Amino acid sequence: MVSVGLLLIRLFIGIAFIGHGAQKLFGWFGGYGPKGTGGWMESVGIKPGVAMAVLAGVLELGGGLLLALGLFTPVGAVMLVLAMAGALKVHAGNGFWATANGYEYPLMLLVVAAAIALAGPGSLSLDHLLF
Repeated sequence: MVSVGLLLIRLFIGIAFIGHGAQKLFGWFGGYGPKGTGGWMESVGIKPGVAMAVLAGVLELGGGLLLALGLFTPVGAVMLVLAMAGALKVHAGNGFWATANGYEYPLMLLVVAAAIALAGPGSLSLDHLLF
């Protein structure tokens, strides 16, 4: 049952990150693409905006894909931890609670990704099948 639980967590978190990465990289799912996201990043002091938007998108999409598949799971999880460390910087000045645009949600995602990196993907994963 532990592997089923890990699979559910990996799939949900991984697919959500794939979507967020696709928003930044391609403008899909209501996103703004690299230029729009980069402009917003520059407005909050993250420069160079477009390059950082692409980096965040690659970390989120790639890390989310690896996590969902359970393939090279520690690598994917670290990619997501790095992406959320950047998000923490953006939200830190707003306090803890997500209702005030605080860092609660990015911190929660960072902790979940770190926990998966530590616990492993479980037996229902490509890592288990291949390695």
